[in-house]
Amino acid sequence: MEATGVYWIPLYEILEARGFDVVLVNAKHVKNVPGRKSDVLDCEWLRELHSVGLLRGSFRPVDGIVALRAYLRHRETLVQTAGMHIQRMQKALVQMNVQLPLVVSDITGVTGLRILRDIVAGRRDPHALAQHRDGRCQATHAEIVAALTGNYRPEHLFVLQQNLELFDACQTQLAACDRAIETHVQVLTATLEAPPTPLPAPRVTRKRANHEPHFEIRTPLHHLTGGVDLTQIDGIAPYTALKLLAEIGTDMHRWTTEKHFTSWLTLAPKNKVSGGRLISSRTERSANRAAVILRIAAMTLGRGQTALGAFYRRVAGRIGKAQAITATARKLAILVYRALKGELVYRDPGADAYDLQQRTRVLRRLRHRAATLGFDLVNRDTGEILHAAPA
Repeated sequence: MEATGVYWIPLYEILEARGFDVVLVNAKHVKNVPGRKSDVLDCEWLRELHSVGLLRGSFRPVDGIVALRAYLRHRETLVQTAGMHIQRMQKALVQMNVQLPLVVSDITGVTGLRILRDIVAGRRDPHALAQHRDGRCQATHAEIVAALTGNYRPEHLFVLQQNLELFDACQTQLAACDRAIETHVQVLTATLEAPPTPLPAPRVTRKRANHEPHFEIRTPLHHLTGGVDLTQIDGIAPYTALKLLAEIGTDMHRWTTEKHFTSWLTLAPKNKVSGGRLISSRTERSANRAAVILRIAAMTLGRGQTALGAFYRRVAGRIGKAQAITATARKLAILVYRALKGELVYRDPGADAYDLQQRTRVLRRLRHRAATLGFDLVNRDTGEILHAAPA
């Protein structure tokens, strides 16, 4: 079956439910074939190519993970929609010269929402509105009063009210979506055996972000993966691990090696060779959602004193931050692959251990290079001659 838009999904799911082994193929692999432009001829051509083993099936997780993926993708859409309404509320405030976003870091926080609801309810007195200041707000009462002194025109107030109502509707839908996700995760874990190892303590104690689900994620994830805790890997929070598993599943045997896995994620170099000469080794453009999740996780590692953070900084200093994010995302993908396959229980060695290991590698290469040129390295502090190690 050819993967075209989302039209293939109902037929695929019906055939799969009836016990058929459906192979979903990427039309990109045969798009340059001339003279076969009709749907009927395309189907016949795909059947012939598959019969002689020239087509590979695209990855699709098992049915339970597919349902979890649909819930989580819809949740991301709701979060993005809520963010869009927040931006429109900020625009309406600026049009009224109400500089609330400058004194409150988040207008949908405790202080911001109290003030917005009062403005929509018809209150305009800056001193009365400033009384809603939460004790944790860093702006002073006087600063909030100055920021709330504006030109409250009816048309801008109407836009503010409409977007506040839509934002509240998104929050209601998010709460319902979270309940559906929690229920589905419980259904997935109900049929699985209890993991052989207990859930380890979290490596980092962190506050739950506002956009994350409100239920506990680590315990069902630990059960779903058969005792693997992906949150022990730096940069992967519980919600990140849940979204990643919804995209790739828990069975890593679908990819023969970790190189196949990183290639599927489009995080590995796509070498273009012509006439024995390498033309390009850039990574392929792709909308792979799992790769996006890993790239975002890699971006959070830059300032951390971890081995992965030290790796990111070293690569960024050599080839730039953009490529360092891709390289670190690839390393994260390898760690996830090995962990889910049962080959690795990740323990961070720390940035100092990584820097020492890297220094040892550099010294070994320098010794070998110096020996090749007929020289030896000398330690300036001790005067010791550092000979190259025998091959």
